[in-house]
This record gives sequence, C-alpha cells and structure tokens, in this order.
Amino acid sequence: MNREDKLIEVLEPLAVKHGLDLVTVEVAGTRKRPVLRVFLDTPAGGITLDELVDAQEWVDAAIEEADPFIESYDLEVSSPGIDRPLRKRDDFDRFAGETTVVYLKPGAPRSKYTGISQGLDGDELVLEMEDGTMERLAFDRIKKAHIIGQIDFGSRNFGDEDAALGQDN
Repeated sequence: MNREDKLIEVLEPLAVKHGLDLVTVEVAGTRKRPVLRVFLDTPAGGITLDELVDAQEWVDAAIEEADPFIESYDLEVSSPGIDRPLRKRDDFDRFAGETTVVYLKPGAPRSKYTGISQGLDGDELVLEMEDGTMERLAFDRIKKAHIIGQIDFGSRNFGDEDAALGQDN
C-alpha cells in the first residue's frame, strides 16, 4: 500500500465523522521535503475556510499518529478547487455531465481520455467523446481523474452594475 492509500485509509473515517468528504490525498514535493495535500469538501459541495481551518487540526493529529513519513513534511488542507479530482465510484456518478479527464494505468492502448462523463455503467465509466462516440473505461483501470471546471461569466448582468455606477452601456 502506497502512502496516499494509507493516508486515505486513516483520514476517510475521520472526515465522515466530521461531516466532510475526503476528496483525495496527494504527496508531492521532494523526497527531503514532501508536501502532503489533503482535499476536503462537504457532501453538498462548498467547504468553508473555517471548516478547512478546523480540519487542519484533526488531519495533522491523525497523520502524526499514523506516522507515514520518516522525514518532516508540509501539510496543506484545501478544497478540491474547480478541477475537482474524482476518486470514488460515487464521484463519477455525482459529476456526470461534466467534462472529465481520465488517466489510465499503464498497459492501456491510450493513457489519457477527455470527454463528457456519462457516469458509471456497472464497472465502466462512460465518456462521450468530442466526435459523439462513447468510450467505456474499466473503473479498476483508472489511475487518476478530474473534472475540468468551467466558469460561466455570461450569466452575470453587467448592465445593472454599470447603471449603479452611473455609466452608459
């Protein structure tokens, strides 16, 4: 079991106990100074800064107790951000309809796919590709996946703001 899997095993039940969703764990940085990134969210989405600050304490205590690092490390506790990682089966169904990037484990004919997630169908993730075809990817072959977040600036009504400033459109 690698460090990330061990940390997920330790942190996941604690996140649930605190009413949070452990999105994923990443170990980055250098061998001498690793950076541990813990991504948390609420089940409904939209974790607050106060929730992250509170989580920092119990995450740090749990990591110290599990002691997966011989060396010192930097801890970052964060929201998943706009390009949310997908790890659990439920994640792929919850974010169906989103543009998704999927990296497969070695041995697949292609290592990277990008398409609109249709969610899981049994043990396969279904992606609608740009040309309209459907790709079926075995869930157990997925190495890493994330959605491509999009911001819709078109829904903001700038006319009201300009009027309030006394400016013409």
